[in-house]
Amino acid sequence: MALQSDTIEVTGIRCERCVMRLGGALEGLEGLEGANANLMGQVSLTWDDERVARDEILDRMARAGFRTVE
Repeated sequence: MALQSDTIEVTGIRCERCVMRLGGALEGLEGLEGANANLMGQVSLTWDDERVARDEILDRMARAGFRTVE
């Protein structure tokens, strides 16, 4: 197990419902060990790099309307 952690900033989080929607988008993603979002748009992620790639997590978030801030 190779756990990785990162905190990223995303667009699209404006309320608690948005946080719940993000959680639903990531639910069941194999290898994602933890995700925590706040209303400032910061998302803390912990994942097993051997089971899921960071880009796969970000792609799932983007498809749900949460894009990373460059």
